[in-house]
This record gives sequence, C-alpha cells and structure tokens, in this order.
Amino acid sequence: MDHQTRSEPEQARPDQLQPAPDTEPTARARMTRRRWVAAVSVGSTLLAAAGFAASQVIKSPAQAAADTKPPAADVLTAPVERRVLKETVVLRGTVAAGQSVTVAPVASGGEGAAEPVVTKLPVAAGDTIRAGQLLLEVSGRPVFVLKGELPVYRDLKPGAKGDDVAQLQNALRNLGHGTGNDPSGTFRAGTKSALQAFYAGLGYDPRPAVDDDGEAVEAAEEGVRSAERALEQAQSAADTAAPSPSGTPADGEDGTNTGGDAEARRAVEWAREDLQTARQNLADAQAAAGPMLPAGEVVFLPGFPARVDSVSGAVGARVTAGVMTVSAGRLVVRGYLQERQKGLVRPGQRVEILAERSGTTVPGKVRSVSETLDEGQEQDGTSEDGSDGERAPAATQGYPVVVEPDKPLDRALARQEVRLTVEAGSTDGKALVVPITAVSVGSDGKSAVTVVAADGTQRRVQVRAGTQGDGYVAVVPLGTGRLDPGALVVTGIRQAPGGGA
Repeated sequence: MDHQTRSEPEQARPDQLQPAPDTEPTARARMTRRRWVAAVSVGSTLLAAAGFAASQVIKSPAQAAADTKPPAADVLTAPVERRVLKETVVLRGTVAAGQSVTVAPVASGGEGAAEPVVTKLPVAAGDTIRAGQLLLEVSGRPVFVLKGELPVYRDLKPGAKGDDVAQLQNALRNLGHGTGNDPSGTFRAGTKSALQAFYAGLGYDPRPAVDDDGEAVEAAEEGVRSAERALEQAQSAADTAAPSPSGTPADGEDGTNTGGDAEARRAVEWAREDLQTARQNLADAQAAAGPMLPAGEVVFLPGFPARVDSVSGAVGARVTAGVMTVSAGRLVVRGYLQERQKGLVRPGQRVEILAERSGTTVPGKVRSVSETLDEGQEQDGTSEDGSDGERAPAATQGYPVVVEPDKPLDRALARQEVRLTVEAGSTDGKALVVPITAVSVGSDGKSAVTVVAADGTQRRVQVRAGTQGDGYVAVVPLGTGRLDPGALVVTGIRQAPGGGA
C-alpha cells in the first residue's frame, strides 16, 4: 500500500524554538523606564543645587538689613600701673668730632707771587693723624698739625706774646723740643731754637721772621764794633790828657788847667752812650731775627689721634679753597630740636645714645642747647674711605643741641646717625600710671578716667594728670575716687570681630 503523500508536520527541534512574540518589547520597556528614573533623579539634584545657590545670592530685605547692621561695639582697656614714669624726647643726631677744621692754606709771597699749588699730599681721607705730622705741601712749603685749642689767627714771630705763643710752646715741648728759659707766652731764644728743630725734623727750613738775609743783624753788629772803637779812642785821649801849669787866672780856682781834661771826659761819656745804644740795637735785631711760624703752615687741633675726614685737592691742583677737612677731639653727637621740643631739653639732662646698626647703647648728657634757630645747614653726608655710612639729610632745621657721651664713642661711628633719647623729666618715685588715651576731659573741664569693674559696670574717677612719657601719664585720683594698681581703665572703643573698618 502506498505511503501517504502528505505527511504530518515534523515535530520542531529544541534548537529551532523561537521566543514568544512579546519577549523583546518588554525588555526595551524596562530599559527605558530606568533611563527616565535616572534623568528625573539628576534633574532633581540640579534643581536642588540651583535652589541652594539662589538662596545664597538672593536675600530678603530683612536679611540684607541684618547683614549690614554695624557690629556690636567693644571697649579697649588697660591696667593701671604703679611705677616710675620718665618723660623722654627722641630725636636723631650725627656723631661728629668735637672740632672740625677745613685746611685752606695760602702760600706766603710778595705782591705778584704765583697762585699756590699743592706739591705734596701724603694723607688720604680716613687716615689717622698725629701731632706734628705733615698734612700737605703747598708751593714747597709744609702744612702740619699741632695740638692746641686756640685757632691760629696770626703769624707768630720772635718777640710775640700771648696765649697763642704759650700754646705753640706747649705743643713743641710735647714733641720733645724744649723752649729753654723762655717765659710762658713769650717768643724768645728758647722758642726759636725749638721751632728750628721741629722744622728740621720735618725736612724743611723755617721761614725767617725778617726776610733780609740777616742784613739787619749784620748792620747792628757793625754798629757795635764802631761804637766800641770810638770808646777806646775817647778813653785813650782822656788818659793821655796832661794838666796845664798853675797860676793862670783863666784856670780853675785850684790853679790847674781843666779845659782839656773835661773835654776828654765828655768824649768818653758820649762814646759809652753810643756803644750802649749800638748794643741795644743789636739785641733788638737779634731778638727779631730767627724762625717764625706762619699762620698758613699750621693747623691746631684739640686732641689726638685725629682724623682726615675728606680730601678735595690733589697734587698739582691750585689752592683756591679748602684742600681737606680734619677733625679731632672727643666724639660728640650733634642734633636739632624742634620748637615743641626745645623747652623740654636743658643742659645736664641724661641721654641714651643708640647706634642702631650695632645695637650699642652709650649713656651721655646734654652739653649745650642753642638759643638760636638754625634755618638750614648743608651736610654733604659723603661716607669716607668707601664705607656705606648713612647719608645725612641735605638740610636740617631746628635748635642745635650737643650731646656728650659718658665714655668715648667708637671712632667707627664718626659721621653716622644715631638715635637720642633725652630724659626730659620723671616722676618723684613710683606713681599711678595710665595710657594717655585713658584720660578724658568732661563737659565740666575736669580730667577723669573710666574704671571698668569685673561685672562690666563703669565708673568715672576724677584725676590730676602729671608727667607724661612714652604714651603714658602719671595720675592722682581726686576727691573720694579710688584708683588701684591693676584696675582696668577704658582707653578706647573697637569694633567686634567681623565688622568692617
């Protein structure tokens, strides 16, 4: 029997199974829902952040008014102290030598003499110099320095007298050149000998006091010789004169002829007088002769070692002004007081000298305060020998004050600025002291301080103000007011933290 021509559909194999018709759309829907949830979440977050930011920028009128309200005020206080209060005046000063001299020599010479020229310059700025040392040579003539307080104002010649002569004598003796028996202050033979020896030690011949090559002395010596011969002749004539025969009526009462003898005696007397005059002329000529000290060849300084502050000349330069500046003597400090300070500073007051570069402090005292206002003094401020010294102001104004240190200042401080603290006054022992800002004047014109108690309450205490210094003032409570050390007094008002200034 023939097989069927149509068979039944074949049973499907497992690997041929197909998904249900709705499986893939369902998965996609789930994915889409998750994405929407995430987007909504992010959007909510962004909206929350934007809201927060807006809340920080946008403020209500009430909040804005609160933020601009001034912060609460707070009081500044300071404790009452019990101590000695000193009133001080602080100013600037410049360290300088006790004496400064500008060396401006002028070469000696007659009318028509050539203009002086520097021919030797053995020292330089910053050098230390000693008494008797050569400073420079001008047109072949020396200029040296000697010890003395008096400035030179005239040529010193033999026969001169005065304090400046005594100063020269002392200076020469200090250098080992004795002045013999010359009285102090009188220029005689001993001083001439000492001056001659000093010049020889420098390698120069001193200038003669009488520039005539000794002709005056030679003429005087010749006059003495002539007078001596004339006296000898007159004496010889008197000795040989014989008496005349007696009995002549014209003779003397004793019967002798005295005419020739009397004339001879008168000739001897005149010859003796002429000799005495000639000898006096010789003594005067000899006294006037010898070495002299020209004013242009010496500089007197009060103390040594001294210092060359500056040198403006050079070998070959013509001397038209000062060649150099030298200083000597103990270092002092020179400053200027302003009008408001002058009445507080007086000679004898204690001073603290502070060299700010090194921190060195030296005590001293006020030596002098000028009564004359200095309208302006030029200061070159140039630091010598290449140092980095401070430059003084171009001009200063005020009342000059000189401060003398108790002990010598370091020579390195010369021409440097220092700070001066003058002790202008102090309380008599310990006193109650408060900041100056703690004292106020009420409407009644009375001074008072405000005391703050521990609980914050305040009370006013009338006081009498006294010595001031360094921002503080000494006070004495008046009436029944009580003011104890350690109590807090109001000195001002401050803004609370966070407040704008």
